[in-house]
Amino acid sequence: MKELTIAQRCAIPRHPMLHQDPVERVQNFNEVAVGWDRGTAMEEAQRCLLCKNPQCVVNCPAEIDIPGFVKKIADGEFLEAARILRENSALPAVCGRVCPQETQCELTCVMAKKYEPVAIGRLERFASDYALFEEELPVPILAPPTGKKVAVVGAGPAGITVAGDLIKLGHDVTLYEALHQPGGVLVYGIPEFRLPKEIVRLEVEVIRKLGVKIVNNFVVGRTATVDELLEEFDAVFLGNGAGAPSFLNIPGENLNGVYSASEYLTRCNLMKAYKFPTQNTPVAQGKKVAVLGGGNVAMDAVRMSLRLGADQATILYRRSRKEMPARIEEIENAEEEGVKFHYLVNPVRFIGNEHNWVTGVECLRMELGEPDDSGRRRPIPVKGSEFVVDVDMVVVAIGQNANPIVASTATGVKTNKWGYFIADDDGRCTKPGVFAGGDIVTGAATVILAIGAGKKAARAMHEYLNDGTWPVNAA
Repeated sequence: MKELTIAQRCAIPRHPMLHQDPVERVQNFNEVAVGWDRGTAMEEAQRCLLCKNPQCVVNCPAEIDIPGFVKKIADGEFLEAARILRENSALPAVCGRVCPQETQCELTCVMAKKYEPVAIGRLERFASDYALFEEELPVPILAPPTGKKVAVVGAGPAGITVAGDLIKLGHDVTLYEALHQPGGVLVYGIPEFRLPKEIVRLEVEVIRKLGVKIVNNFVVGRTATVDELLEEFDAVFLGNGAGAPSFLNIPGENLNGVYSASEYLTRCNLMKAYKFPTQNTPVAQGKKVAVLGGGNVAMDAVRMSLRLGADQATILYRRSRKEMPARIEEIENAEEEGVKFHYLVNPVRFIGNEHNWVTGVECLRMELGEPDDSGRRRPIPVKGSEFVVDVDMVVVAIGQNANPIVASTATGVKTNKWGYFIADDDGRCTKPGVFAGGDIVTGAATVILAIGAGKKAARAMHEYLNDGTWPVNAA
């Protein structure tokens, strides 16, 4: 294709992503964003200025050659674009859907200084989907076998990344997953309408074809301990995530109809409770639903409740819209679908009836004070401002914690006061041969940050497996 001048590239407007109509999509679990055709993707890719010092790459935790794959799309070489993506990412089709590009690669796009940034995430989705559904990438040639064996605990984004990188380097890799399906938060947390399970299955199938052995229904800490794994394997990576729910610890939290977001979304996503009774897992289907929190998990939960038949779906958030940590796109999607947002309110009590079912949430109005450690203005209660929100179901989505099961059987692997593994920047823990990364080190974060942590850990594990050395002051 003829090369365009910079002026010609800048004259091309950023292409919007088509979505299902909000009225229709709340009636189904199909993906909300419907993707691009070839012509749209090629034209969007032509907006890239092919910078000599691309800051988008610097700001990508997965270290993807962004100008490289974008140029291939512009030239119509879609499979080659997908190959470049897979050189550094085991989950490009996932990242193209759920990665917050607006705060990472697209934030530093040169085009954004005067125009809108190149839609890097949408192009990543396009090329990755092409390789998954239209023209399959050949399995890459692996390095010769090293004779070293690695156990990866947790088949979420960090674990899948480590497994995919190490198998390419010639190591024998076994991936252990506690649940009945690999994917971690990608399958139990993120709803089908945002990330189809078939996409996750196909991404996992890629590393399976590379030779990674995947063992489901294997709870490390119960089926086998970390110490027992170290007797069989030369190194262990702990990527078991942060799936234990956080609670408010306020009166009435044990009432029927009050769910943690972890339980609610796991039932609906992984265990298909939205298909009850044809599937065995039930879930409450409230008509007046309140979701407490302002992150992506809260958006997922409240939008799920609409699809399960809620007439009234409300977000209760203690700060203002400006401080909400959820992606703008997810907030806007929720607003389009009819979710109501009550800002500057803080729940203080759940109210129940004589049958111990929740009927209301008593809240206090808040005002914003000085910024706290997060950089956001601290919410301060307004005395005497109590009011009640009528509900018949509540989902608490205020964050996740570390599950202690794995750590309790990892002798010599230290954790911090919150139960997260202590690891250095390359994932080395306080015990030789044990590495960790993702949410179980940082606390709940994004998929792409877990992938970045997995890449760093895989490099460090490869070095350790080759020379056996361990820094004195690791972690």
